[in-house]
Amino acid sequence: MTEPVRLGSFAKLVPLPRSVEPRAALFTLVPETVVVVRSEARQDAADAVDLLRSRIGAASGLALPVRDEAGTAPAISFTAGPERWAPEHYTISVTQAGVDVVAADHDGFVWAVQTLVQALPPEALSSTRQPGTFALPAVVIDDAPRYRWRAAMLDLARHFFGPDDVKAFVDEVSAYKLNRLHLHLTDDQGWRIEIRSHPELTTKGSTSEVGGDKGGYLTQADYRGIVDYARERGVTIVPEVDTPGHTNAALHSIPALNCDGDAPPVYTGMKVGFSSLCIDKDDTYEWFDDVVGELADMTPGKWIHLGGDESHSTPAADYRTFVAKAARIVVDHGKTPIGWEEIGNADLPTGAVAQHWRDPEPTLAAVRHGADVILSPSSKVYFDMKYVEGGPGNVWAGLIPTRTAYDWNPATLLDGLDADRVLGVEAPVWTELITDRKTFQERTLPRLPALAEVAWSEQKARSWDGFRQRIGTHAPRWEAAGWAWTRDPGIDWSN
Repeated sequence: MTEPVRLGSFAKLVPLPRSVEPRAALFTLVPETVVVVRSEARQDAADAVDLLRSRIGAASGLALPVRDEAGTAPAISFTAGPERWAPEHYTISVTQAGVDVVAADHDGFVWAVQTLVQALPPEALSSTRQPGTFALPAVVIDDAPRYRWRAAMLDLARHFFGPDDVKAFVDEVSAYKLNRLHLHLTDDQGWRIEIRSHPELTTKGSTSEVGGDKGGYLTQADYRGIVDYARERGVTIVPEVDTPGHTNAALHSIPALNCDGDAPPVYTGMKVGFSSLCIDKDDTYEWFDDVVGELADMTPGKWIHLGGDESHSTPAADYRTFVAKAARIVVDHGKTPIGWEEIGNADLPTGAVAQHWRDPEPTLAAVRHGADVILSPSSKVYFDMKYVEGGPGNVWAGLIPTRTAYDWNPATLLDGLDADRVLGVEAPVWTELITDRKTFQERTLPRLPALAEVAWSEQKARSWDGFRQRIGTHAPRWEAAGWAWTRDPGIDWSN
């Protein structure tokens, strides 16, 4: 009995590539297939090659040995692109003889592999050997992203998620070519990162979460492991320590951070705006410097997020004082400060980044201070919100069906904002009502791929009708990967 040939397709890719030209031939993955890495690409392509072999090796049963030259064997080859190429640029050429991947850099190779994996049939993602062989149609793809900041955020503070859960989210983020994962590590309900100079932050501050469960925290080894895992998949971790508000866990842990020296009790509710660091104390800035110093040491990425949102208990003048000093501390540790839009009310160092979520005015003020902008409009990309009336999730920012997450243009979102100041987009996943991996996957699939296409693909190339049909074919892929998802009624799931 002849085993089936399982044919993939480049017609259903998300995000939509810049250029896809189908050709008339097939490349079949056979036992003799090898991976060839040209010498100049060896360092940049190594992680992408490992990703390719790990993603399809089990289902295909192929060894895919790595060689310097193919000889007469069918090959998937990796070659460095011209120096003039922009970051993350890649091309793929599939012929009957093999697959040629050319990329500008490490991340370009990773995105090329994610494209190849996505083009294979869903069975290729299985963790067990599948019958038959896998084949790809011939194609030429030329691709690069619209925005350099394509991100998701996971809130570990309201409910704690450990290293395995965070890595699972990295897999989802990377699969759709998002290149940043912002980790909200601290809030009123819990402190989630080990700071060795202040062990009480975790011995006292990590033991609670919304609803009163025990919480938890990432050790520095855990965190470094997440950083490395993400980097291998093209994703940079961006840590956030939310200040000067949203700080009850820190205030509970370290009495000296309170103006009266008295530690408040643990907080496990969902209110905001009631806590504040003591702005006039030197202890506050010495503590913040310690925290940022340790975070900077274990974060190879360029950014540290200082929070800055909803500091309703901090007097306006004190808020401006703190943000200016905190941002300077971040800069002094060699990192670029990011803050929620409210930081636009303070003096900011050159190169700071404001994250818009609701109010245009402080966002535009930040730009006048020289800041660039990340767009996270809560009415479009806060993925803890309900998809539809009567569904699970939060409601304060409104319903966010997948079409709402997809149907907008970052370049024209805010009147008065120069499109050149937009770094990109980010979708936060707040976890007041999210307690497990299954639920955050349901909240993000299919909305996160919608956000990914907003961030990656050119505006003129995108259409909701095209997206709803393409993403509807991805459900079997999610199931093969063991990912939970939501059947948004606006998506065409028929195919």
